[in-house]
Amino acid sequence: MTAYRARLTDADIHRLIKATDDDDRAAAAHKLCRNMDRAELTEADRAAAQKILRVLAEDAAELVRRAMAVTLKASDLIPRDVARRLAADVDSVALPIIGACPAFTDEDLIEIVRAGSAVRQTAVAARPRVSRDVADTVAEVGCEAAVRTLAANDNADMSERALDRAVDRFGQSGEVVAAIAYRQVLPLGVTERLVALASDAVREHLVTRHAVAPETAIRLAQFARERATVDLIDEAASSPDMAQFVAQLNARKALTASLLLRALARGQMAMLEHGLAELAGAPHQRAWLMVHDAGPLGLKALYDRAGLPPRLFQAFRAGVDVWRQLQAEGADTSGEAFRIQMLERFMTQRPNAPRDDLAYLMERLDQAPQETAPRAANAA
Repeated sequence: MTAYRARLTDADIHRLIKATDDDDRAAAAHKLCRNMDRAELTEADRAAAQKILRVLAEDAAELVRRAMAVTLKASDLIPRDVARRLAADVDSVALPIIGACPAFTDEDLIEIVRAGSAVRQTAVAARPRVSRDVADTVAEVGCEAAVRTLAANDNADMSERALDRAVDRFGQSGEVVAAIAYRQVLPLGVTERLVALASDAVREHLVTRHAVAPETAIRLAQFARERATVDLIDEAASSPDMAQFVAQLNARKALTASLLLRALARGQMAMLEHGLAELAGAPHQRAWLMVHDAGPLGLKALYDRAGLPPRLFQAFRAGVDVWRQLQAEGADTSGEAFRIQMLERFMTQRPNAPRDDLAYLMERLDQAPQETAPRAANAA
């Protein structure tokens, strides 16, 4: 086969120099870069080509610089100094180069990641090859999108430390957890952490694909669900915007009858009111009236409109009645002591609640003395 030699000083270069319109110069730059990349170059040709690339990298027209970056993004013709210059350019020029150029060292890529631009971190994470040091840095400081992209890139060398760090930072993100779970190889410790965080489908994949015993998966999954419920109810007590809090729960499909019943039994009346309002599509003030001031049928009407299971209504009815009784007795409904008292009295009603919910409430009741002991000691 006859070798094709680029004529680096002929018509295309003249066109690039003489053109005054940005579009014409960009078209000339594209053609010139394509010809240089396809040609078999001598050392002298290669040196001449790289001089031209240095000139193009300084062109005032973004369109010209972008034409070069897109055309030669994966070429070994671009020298490191030009690659670094383009990486510092505007995103339309920088991102193609950051995502594919082989001229960068690990130190260059780490510098780009640490600079903090989310789209550039993601471009590094999506490269055809990501070394262990670079992957460690993305896992440590990268944005969620970058960490998700890194985890989904099986050509990224992610150490166990990087995987653990990604789970530490974004374990609440279903997309990040799924991306890690579907990697070809996972350390056992990371796999077991993911089992406790993943959705049912991803959990099944983990148990099937990786070395996790089904009983371990079940145990960890049950713990995760229980822990999540406890955290949500505890978090609700300190939420500055309850309406937004329950709206977010609903968007995550976590605003369930079970969660609201557990919250009510622990004295979180505001969470119940806002939760029913959210599920029923009613203003909070109207929901408050139906729970507290609309007679015996108000709560039932709101409950039904919220679409909650009819079999659980009597347990909710008992919880609201207990809350009202304690309020009428002058209890401070905002304190921890009230929540314990509410829980104790609710359990004496023998509510017709699911076994899992009753087990959860009993566990919280068992923990109550330990939770209040420090306060009692301080009061003394």
